[in-house]
Amino acid sequence: MTKKIVTLAGDGIGPEIMGAGLEVLEALAKKIDFAYQLDARPFGGAGIDQSGHPLPEATLSAARSADAILLAAIGSPQYDTAPVRPEQGLLALRKELKLFANIRPVKIFEALKHLSPLKPERIAGVDFVVVRELTGGIYFGQHDLQEDTARDINDYSAEEIERIVRKAFTIAQGRGKKVTSIDKQNVLATSKLWRKVADQVAQDFPDVTLEHQLVDSAAMLMIADPAHFDVVVTENLFGDILSDESSVLPGTLGVMPSASHSQDGPSLYEPIHGSAPDIAGQGIANPISMILSVAMMLRDSFGQEAGAAMIEQAVDATLKQGVLTRDLGGQATTAQMTAAIIANL
Repeated sequence: MTKKIVTLAGDGIGPEIMGAGLEVLEALAKKIDFAYQLDARPFGGAGIDQSGHPLPEATLSAARSADAILLAAIGSPQYDTAPVRPEQGLLALRKELKLFANIRPVKIFEALKHLSPLKPERIAGVDFVVVRELTGGIYFGQHDLQEDTARDINDYSAEEIERIVRKAFTIAQGRGKKVTSIDKQNVLATSKLWRKVADQVAQDFPDVTLEHQLVDSAAMLMIADPAHFDVVVTENLFGDILSDESSVLPGTLGVMPSASHSQDGPSLYEPIHGSAPDIAGQGIANPISMILSVAMMLRDSFGQEAGAAMIEQAVDATLKQGVLTRDLGGQATTAQMTAAIIANL
């Protein structure tokens, strides 16, 4: 059956890296007999320019009916003081599609380990996944700002917690069979509920080990011994902070993909980096995060494990061959990096 993929190239380097990702997808599809069709839609600044809103209604409608969504990058300095910003489109898309689980793999490529701010022995064997709850918690609670007081409400239901923790355990079953649940249960009521629900969910996964970590301790451990982790799961605020902390470990944002999953609708796949408007249009953007996001899409949305592994192995081989874009210390262009990866498929 032909799969429908909605593409949101967005702003800045978005169109360039989206093009690279789709070139790799096209080359791979011929090798694994994967049938798909693309539906390109405006989003972010491109949506504002076309229809006055970063998430045009037609784009949202297409996304709802898709089998998967690829997003490249959004944001541009021209909208910094505008009443409507491109980033509002991403928040709206997450809400409309009920994208409750954000998944960020953290892996150190052997050829790039010199870029990490940590010592080589400290990052050896680092390969974990951060699972962040994306639609609940303090970001979506009541916010009350007065002249000299302020209050933010952090709400979580047992159902919301169970949903995200169960997602983490399912991921762990296909990896190292270990889940680290991160909370602040020594202080916060929401964290006490979080830990209780996590313990309950763990009973359904006897093959997976569950450990608990307080968020401050986990933040230190992620630097002191990052190889300790396999699958990390936590609430929205903690996940926002820890996923950004973990992104520092590889030494570059240019090789880090991500996914956001809904309960029963399409998933969204995107690089974790921004739109880099300072290099847009120069043909020098690193496309690896986008290409690895395509690999995540193939694995998570379409069950194409072999195809996803082929892309990941091709990226690894390309880096080992010394093909590096400028952000990685080389001189390869976007097109040259893309061509090298395709040649290694």
